[in-house]
Amino acid sequence: MYFTDAHEELRLHIRKFLEKEMQPHLEEWEEKTFPDSIFQRMGELGFLGLRYPQELGGQGGDYFSAIVLSEEMAKAATGGLGMAVAVQTEMATPPVFKFGTEEQKRRWLAPAIRGEHIAAIAITEPDAGSDVAGITTTAKRYGNEF
Repeated sequence: MYFTDAHEELRLHIRKFLEKEMQPHLEEWEEKTFPDSIFQRMGELGFLGLRYPQELGGQGGDYFSAIVLSEEMAKAATGGLGMAVAVQTEMATPPVFKFGTEEQKRRWLAPAIRGEHIAAIAITEPDAGSDVAGITTTAKRYGNEF
């Protein structure tokens, strides 16, 4: 079994949040847009930094913590908001954590974990779509600039 008692406790915490603070609004948010404040709230609760270290404002959890969040958001039928959270936590912020400088982590990652910034990732090209293996864009250094 991969899920520990701590994971199940996290699951209940996430489920309670979804039922109380998101479910009443989901239909409206799916029709229009969700408020940025929901990211701030999720950041306050620690949901946007489940597997990031505590020194960056994360929870210091593991991949299974992130899976719990994804499972509960899917069960709650959060649709677009669930995808936005997944992009934030599993696509856009991991490269900053893995490859960013300490200054970049402080400037961009820590606020994203707190829900103060909503992160995105640009991977689409006209001939590649979102197939990252087909991207042809390159960067060339000219002196101190690219």
